[in-house]
Amino acid sequence: MFNPFSAAVGGAYHLVTGLTSVLTPLTGGLSAAAAIVVFTVCVRLAMLPLSRRQARAGRAKQRLEPQVTKLRDRHRADPVRAHQEITALYRAEGTSMWAGIGPSLLQLPIFSVVYRLFLSPAIGGHANLLLTHTLLGTPLGERWLFAAAPFGPHALVFLVVFLLLAGVAAWTSIRMYRHQPPPPGAMSKVMRVLPFGTVLFAAYVPLAAAVYLLTTTAWSAAERATLWRPEARA
Repeated sequence: MFNPFSAAVGGAYHLVTGLTSVLTPLTGGLSAAAAIVVFTVCVRLAMLPLSRRQARAGRAKQRLEPQVTKLRDRHRADPVRAHQEITALYRAEGTSMWAGIGPSLLQLPIFSVVYRLFLSPAIGGHANLLLTHTLLGTPLGERWLFAAAPFGPHALVFLVVFLLLAGVAAWTSIRMYRHQPPPPGAMSKVMRVLPFGTVLFAAYVPLAAAVYLLTTTAWSAAERATLWRPEARA
């Protein structure tokens, strides 16, 4: 039976392996890792219209938040009236309370395909040859947490990836509420720590997936810094 998800993973696999072959004369032993980076950038570029719509909706919500708070306070005793007034406010601004959810949901299947590509030992019933390539001598299929020698000769490559991910997470955490007020109480602290979970995730997944994770989180950080500015026009 035809499986659209498996077909999408197979198509992505052929694209990345083809990129690896194209890049080999230029990057040598780094070709597979470079192909992952190039492929990830291309995917994020293709999803840019969705990201722009999501950012536009997010900026509108930030801008309207003071008015929404006033309406909720004014109609505290009548939640139905409050909802109607808030809905009308969003409609007058050409948006809605749920405007950013659609683009997010549309991106989920794409991310699922990409992660499956870099996590699965087999694609379409055959060995995932991407994971047999190396990055500076470290197999792209190796998982740091389950490596026979996690502090052995391959540890330096993982350490560099972890440090870069931590740097992106720190940047994301610092700028998280640059253009919007933080949530009250402990939630703000939780949200600031959450980006560092990528380091833990990278320790668990194959190096290929960690390279993808580093590329896509760095893109997300740059995208948010650019598109979520109040003066941005997306």
